[in-house]
Amino acid sequence: MEHMRDNAYPESHEELRKAVLDKQPADETLYDLAELFKVFGDSTRIKILYAMLETELCVNDIAGLLGLSQSSVSHQLRILKTSKLVKFRREGKSIFYSLDDEHVRSILSMGMEHVEE
Repeated sequence: MEHMRDNAYPESHEELRKAVLDKQPADETLYDLAELFKVFGDSTRIKILYAMLETELCVNDIAGLLGLSQSSVSHQLRILKTSKLVKFRREGKSIFYSLDDEHVRSILSMGMEHVEE
């Protein structure tokens, strides 16, 4: 129980429960976290995120790279955008998508490390 207050082991189960509950995020925050992980639970979305790991891509590029229809890619990108996992920029008539921030890259990298162990 190194993460307990002052690194001291609680003297009772009641203290242990209180210490754990004191550090527990609000239910709404935990719900939001669970919803975020649900987005990662789709292999097509994971493929799209991985395709953008090193560079930004347009829908056409993603569809061609992954052998998916443009409508399927657009649908998945909407979900990823709503979840703040990808962002986009417009250049003329083209829209380029990329990972939203370093957190997304870290989540993908840590997940891959875990499954490759």
